[in-house]
Amino acid sequence: MAENKMGVMPVKKLIVNMSLPMMASMLVQALYNVVDSVFVSRFDGSYALTAVTLAFPMQNLMFSLAGGTAVGINALLSKSLGERNFERVDKTANNGILITFLSSFIFILGGFLIARPFIASQTDNAKVLEYGTSYLRIVMIICVGLYFQVILERLLQSTGLTFYSMISQMSGALINIIFDPIMIFGLFGFPRLGVAGAAWATVLGQCCAALISLFLNLKFNKEVHISVKGILSPDTWIIGRIYAVGIPSFLMIGIGSIMTFSMNMILKVYGGIAQAVFGAYFKLQSFLFMPIFGLNNGVIPVLAFNYGARRKDRIDEALRFSMTLAVTIMLIGTVVMETIPGTLLSLFNASEEMLKVGIPALRIIGIHFPLAGASIVMGSIFQAFSRSIYSLFISVTRQLLVLVPAAFLLSKLVGLDGVWFAFPVAEVASLIASVIFFRKVYREVAAEMAKAQ
Repeated sequence: MAENKMGVMPVKKLIVNMSLPMMASMLVQALYNVVDSVFVSRFDGSYALTAVTLAFPMQNLMFSLAGGTAVGINALLSKSLGERNFERVDKTANNGILITFLSSFIFILGGFLIARPFIASQTDNAKVLEYGTSYLRIVMIICVGLYFQVILERLLQSTGLTFYSMISQMSGALINIIFDPIMIFGLFGFPRLGVAGAAWATVLGQCCAALISLFLNLKFNKEVHISVKGILSPDTWIIGRIYAVGIPSFLMIGIGSIMTFSMNMILKVYGGIAQAVFGAYFKLQSFLFMPIFGLNNGVIPVLAFNYGARRKDRIDEALRFSMTLAVTIMLIGTVVMETIPGTLLSLFNASEEMLKVGIPALRIIGIHFPLAGASIVMGSIFQAFSRSIYSLFISVTRQLLVLVPAAFLLSKLVGLDGVWFAFPVAEVASLIASVIFFRKVYREVAAEMAKAQ
């Protein structure tokens, strides 16, 4: 079998080659999140925007299980490729598909049982409750598309086929964007479904992307062999290794659900406008952060492959280059937040009251973006080298031990602006923890590779 490009291509070119398609596809995905909220806000203003904001914590929890499993698959599969253990590569891919299918049933059941109580716990407004319940119930019950999209695209990424992953992600996002206005407003003969239409457009895009990524894996991914026999042959060791990395990553992403739910509860005191601003910020933040997450997803398989191949020089160069790139991108994000916050909020049909609350909020929160970029890149080493427990600790520290308590205390001392100041406070704590654990893991891995040579 030919040498994988992750072991021979110049590192800077490799990272650009791996990351750019994922950055592009993630930007499109983030764009459809923004467009989703833009169209929803045009349907019924802050009521509809608040409804999808309150549904977000559960959506994030759904993604966290798929994303955490995908990180475990990515780390084990890329390391096995570096070690040229192709039998383990196939077992990792097929076992990953099996556990993904089984995992989706948790949220399918939850869609029937807990969608309405979940939204009701965050609002007293009857209109927001109905909008949020209908939206959340649809995306939970038809979550199979999301789960298979995430895992099958990660198989492409893990083997360096990021261009094909980009095709799948962008196709799903574009389908969502096209059908959003059609289903929300009832265009071209479709019924006018309102907020529920946004949910139907979302699951349609996810299901189409899953089918496209399955085809691309079967057609072009020569290093992974998917088969019904392989999927139905569980290997407990492989599944255990996937979850050893995946569960901390799942918890790390899932913590975001607890954080957003808690923040919605804190902001509930200030009314639906404050919650709508928080929702708008999260949509905008996802758009600005997606290039960094794309970079991170491109760097992880490079680090894992060269860890398996014992190439410390390539690991060092990858870390230096990705850190510089991440901080630069986040500085641009900060400039955007500081200079045109009103323009950004106007995308969501913001009222004068929403602008009054939202403009200072975006400017306060935006100052922490470069610190976040550095922390994200340092976190890639934990996932690539199967030390995801450190990523989990950092995420818990930033979002639960610092952000939520700081938001609550500062809201009592300063008022609503105090909630927004909690974000940069939490990011400073996250950066300090990231540096400490990064140095520890780097020394351990360097010593391990030196001993093996």
